[in-house]
Amino acid sequence: MNSIDYLNQPYYAKRTTAVANKGMVATSQPLASQAGLDILKKGGNAIDAAIATAATLTVVEPTSNGIGSDAFALVWVKEQLYGLNASGSSPASISIEAVKERGHEEIPAYGLIPVTVPGAPGAWAELSSRFGKLPLTEVLAPAIEYAEEGFPVSPVLGKFWEAGYKKFKENLEGEEFQAWFDTFAPEGKAPEIGEVWKSPGHADTLRKIAETNAEAFYSGEIADKIDEFSKKYNGFIRKEDLENYKPEWVDPISINYRGYDVWEIPPNGHGIVALSALNIMKGFKVNSKEDTDTYHKQIEAMKLAYADGQKYVADPNYMDVTAEQLLNDIYAEERRKLIHEEALTPEPGTPPKGGTVYLAAADDEGNMVSFIQSNYMGFGSGVVVPETGISLQNRGHNFTMEEGHANSLQGNKRSYHTIIPGFLTIEGTAVGPFGVMGGFMQPQGHMQVIMNTVDFHLNPQAALDSPRWQWMKDKTVWVEPDFPTHIAAELRRKGHDVQVQLETGAFGRGQIIWRDTNGTLYGGTESRTDGTISAY
Repeated sequence: MNSIDYLNQPYYAKRTTAVANKGMVATSQPLASQAGLDILKKGGNAIDAAIATAATLTVVEPTSNGIGSDAFALVWVKEQLYGLNASGSSPASISIEAVKERGHEEIPAYGLIPVTVPGAPGAWAELSSRFGKLPLTEVLAPAIEYAEEGFPVSPVLGKFWEAGYKKFKENLEGEEFQAWFDTFAPEGKAPEIGEVWKSPGHADTLRKIAETNAEAFYSGEIADKIDEFSKKYNGFIRKEDLENYKPEWVDPISINYRGYDVWEIPPNGHGIVALSALNIMKGFKVNSKEDTDTYHKQIEAMKLAYADGQKYVADPNYMDVTAEQLLNDIYAEERRKLIHEEALTPEPGTPPKGGTVYLAAADDEGNMVSFIQSNYMGFGSGVVVPETGISLQNRGHNFTMEEGHANSLQGNKRSYHTIIPGFLTIEGTAVGPFGVMGGFMQPQGHMQVIMNTVDFHLNPQAALDSPRWQWMKDKTVWVEPDFPTHIAAELRRKGHDVQVQLETGAFGRGQIIWRDTNGTLYGGTESRTDGTISAY
């Protein structure tokens, strides 16, 4: 069996939509989705299942997230949608001047400088206390067990783990990075596919979070360890930054797209980019999916939406425009008029004044959760607090060093954020959660999934399996290997620099759960990763 290549899939694998009616969890790791289902079967609700799945993902998919992650959630409870922004702020002491004094003209990707306050543990505690049914100690038990006893590495996880290890081995120098190698490469290498990996420190940290409702993380002994480590290696983050943190309940934002309401978390996240692109697209008549004109308009709409997002989206306390202004229908019409037959190089307009894991969960009480958490750029900062398993995120890398920009680096400020959960409703009734993780692919994935569903009537699995495109910059567009060749050629004639990518990892990983009027659940999971749906 050792000679088998578990990443080699020479044949087309066709998966159908999963169907159930009591409960469903969809995510990128089989062990994590099963952990969520186990919690449902023990009497927990969809919120408990989402927390259990999210916590387990920090163990069984550390290449994308960890205890040091941020998180966002859209939660449907009793016919109402709630939004939770659990992204952390920058340390109070950081500034553009302070970073430049340390010899950096740009915010580094690795080390302690880009570390912001982790929001994920706070998200778990906040969701549990407001909507959960089971105690957090029971909900986090599966994650603690996997961290303590270990689990065998799955194929796609093994691939990204090896890539992350090689990158860090080549680029990270300094004593502050040693704990990462001790934790994630304890034998001097990345664990191989099928090899059992465990992290006792991770288990201990999760246990303390569960027993104290995350207080140990933000104001207790874990906070002390983070503070001590940061001081030792000249980082900015301090215990006071952790003590002052609390996740924020926010009002989700939406647009109506051909009779459906598409919901996202408001800025500082860039879910608004997906909504802006759909707002532009809804003014066009779309004839068919596999049509050059359809793809051309989608790409052009996304370019325009992203140009605005990258100029205007930031911590809402620092934005010059509001979400309502960016989603104004008159403004969408102005942007739509810029789309012609030739590919454009996008510029932001003037609105009228006025590495990540995703999971979806649903239960038989009508509760549904769209949840996302991420370290950013794979393993994050490359910094692990010794003996805790806490891999700290590097979200501060998304700030700009440009003075006066809405997203400029300042203390106590949330950066432009790439992770976004989505939710779909129709006439005030839940259709369900959806999401596509993957950095700046995420709004593009959301747009494609929604159009696949609403315009082209694809089932959840087909909506995810459909070949994806990704606008990169200027006129450059990446497409997957199975993207229709004739359409790629026709897009090139329209001025798009279409580039076929042999690897599909850059095109995101999505999950969907829809509920019909009879309460039946229909789930789709990502074929580009180790995705699995657990249901009953």
